[in-house]
Amino acid sequence: MDAISSRTAPALRLRPWSLLAVGLATAIGIVAFGWPLLLGPEHGLAHATDAPIVFAVLIAFTLAVVLAELNEGGMDAKTVAMLGVLAAVGAALRPLGTGVAGFEPIFFLLVLAGRAYGPGFGFALGTTTLFASALITAGVGPWLPFQMLGAAWVAMGAGLLPRRLTGRTELLVLAAYAALAGLAYGLALNLSFWPFTVGQGSGISFVAGDPVRDNLGRFLAFSLVTSLGFDVPRAVLTATLVAVTGRPILRALRRAGRRAAFDTPIRFVPGPAISPEATPPAS
Repeated sequence: MDAISSRTAPALRLRPWSLLAVGLATAIGIVAFGWPLLLGPEHGLAHATDAPIVFAVLIAFTLAVVLAELNEGGMDAKTVAMLGVLAAVGAALRPLGTGVAGFEPIFFLLVLAGRAYGPGFGFALGTTTLFASALITAGVGPWLPFQMLGAAWVAMGAGLLPRRLTGRTELLVLAAYAALAGLAYGLALNLSFWPFTVGQGSGISFVAGDPVRDNLGRFLAFSLVTSLGFDVPRAVLTATLVAVTGRPILRALRRAGRRAAFDTPIRFVPGPAISPEATPPAS
């Protein structure tokens, strides 16, 4: 069953236009995270002012992915319903961890859903889940678009893993990926605020105009000193949840995907003609 179910069709296929939207959103996201490393000391723009722009662009491209798939026939009401259900579950999971010591249970669901339903679905799920959870927990702020991008990449990356993996090997690879993704998510979020929050003059401060290699060295030192205690628990928890719950949850998601028949095209077939004589008279 696992060998067959691992080849469940993606719930949201990345067709040309939606693939372009995801690619542009990813490219813009990379620039949004890393642009301070490339600017000179005369630039003082902080994420408090550019975050709304990033947020608007991310929402626009997420909608572009959905609309492109609807237009090209790669997404239907079943996919939208599945996306809404899983985003609601993820939003409900996030407050359970409260972010204390990095224990955030939301990421294991993103990894498993991205694996089960493909990278396109994972990208949309990551953005919508973090947005919905931020509304529930009052976590809306300059950090939100970067959290949404990070979660989208985590779920999308799980969908990009080789589809031929099955059984115990699949779970081991997913658990290893979950651990690495948990660490990478923390590093990415650190990069989004580090240049603007650490005072000048220390060995972990961002220095505008310095070579990228020097600033990256200070950034890694900053991450080791300040956030490693959050990133490692997140990675361990996510990997453990994937290893422990991955088999039944993947089986349930794939069973739901097969019953929904995401890869079955919808065709409208005209019904039999009804003669006027067969129409009952109006009372």
